[in-house]
Amino acid sequence: MALERIVAFLVADNCLLREALVRVLRSKDDIVVASAIPFSPSALEKISAANPDVVLFDSASIALTSPGLVSHMRRAGENRKSVMVSMEEDEATFLRAVAEGVVGYVLKDASAAEIVRVIRAVAAGEAVCPPRFSLSLFQCASRDISFSLRPPQKTRFGLTRREQQLVGLIRLGLSNKEIGSRLNLSEQTVKNHIHHILRKVGANDRLQIVELCQSKSGELVAPLQFA
Repeated sequence: MALERIVAFLVADNCLLREALVRVLRSKDDIVVASAIPFSPSALEKISAANPDVVLFDSASIALTSPGLVSHMRRAGENRKSVMVSMEEDEATFLRAVAEGVVGYVLKDASAAEIVRVIRAVAAGEAVCPPRFSLSLFQCASRDISFSLRPPQKTRFGLTRREQQLVGLIRLGLSNKEIGSRLNLSEQTVKNHIHHILRKVGANDRLQIVELCQSKSGELVAPLQFA
C-alpha cells in the first residue's frame, strides 16, 4: 500500500531556515515539499497552484499582517493547515495567529524535528501550540462559552439569538456543515442565516462579519484581547 504523503509549502524570508527545513522535510518519506519561497506578491497564487496540505510561515508580518496570507486563504475557503514559526514569544501574537486561522504555532527556538512533528500533527487534524500558551486558549474558550450561556440580548445590528450563535461559531472558523452539526440545522439553513447576517451587518464575507461584530458590538462576541 502506497504511503499517503503530506504536501508542504514553505513561505520563509529567512533563507537559512528555508533551506534547512527543505533538507529536513525532503528526508522524510511521508512529506513532499511542493515549494519553498520567500514572500512575494504572487505567494498566494503559488500556494493555490501547488494545492498543499500544510503551509508553513516564518513571519507574523507575512502570515498575519492585513491582508495576511492566512486570512486570504480563509477568505478563499481553502482548506489548508497553516503553521507559523514565530520570532515573537508574546501572547498577543499567538492569539492573533489563532484568530486568523493558524493551527500550528512553533517558537523560534524549536528544533527541525519539532517542526516536522507539528506539520504531521496539523495534517492529521490536530492543533499544536507551546504549553506556555495553553492557558490563553482556555481563557478565550471560557469567554466564548460564557457568552453562549447568556440570555438573549439586543445588539446594534438587530441580530437574533440564533444569528448571534452563528457569529460565535463563524469566529471559531467552522464551516457551514460543522455549524449545522453543532446547532442541529441543515447546511442550507445555515447558509440562509449567514446571508441574513451579511445583510444586517453590511459585511462582504464571513471574516468581515466577525471583524464588524467585534469592533461595533462588544457585547455580541467577546473579542480576543490583544496588547
